[in-house]
Amino acid sequence: MDAFEDYYFLGKIIKPHGFDGKVNTYLDTDDPGAYLNLKLVFLNINNSPVPFFIDFIVIKNNKATIKFRDVDDLKNAEILTQKEMYLPLSSLPPLTGKKFYYHEVIGFKVFDDSFGEIGPIKQILEYPNQAVMLILHDEKEVLMPISDEVIKTVDRIKKEIIVSAPEGLIEIYLD
Repeated sequence: MDAFEDYYFLGKIIKPHGFDGKVNTYLDTDDPGAYLNLKLVFLNINNSPVPFFIDFIVIKNNKATIKFRDVDDLKNAEILTQKEMYLPLSSLPPLTGKKFYYHEVIGFKVFDDSFGEIGPIKQILEYPNQAVMLILHDEKEVLMPISDEVIKTVDRIKKEIIVSAPEGLIEIYLD
């Protein structure tokens, strides 16, 4: 079982900042400002989530300088370099409408407004310019872009997503 299955990746500690235990981090998020009041993160230490309390955090774009409690010198800051930072999934604010967290739609059934039922989402693949849903249709994989143009509705109650696939896209995978 994955020790981090109930957590999401927030970012990574890049390097020490100065000599008093501060660290420079990269925040892998669309809204870094949402983390200005962060009090705690979990660091991946030996593949286990270990809580680290935050004394202060300064964020500029996707970079943050963080001072962790009880990390008071360069040596201890260096030990944390390249460690991944996580937060509990339960701390994510709920999304509405067509917006969704990738982890929440695994297993949702996808329907195309022309084709009909395509199948369940097996996983989300993140590519540099586009994230896609990997959907299983009779043992065949169909890749569907995640974009406002393609996704029409997300029904969290029925666990369904309605899409309007670009013409010919589904058939490419099924022929």
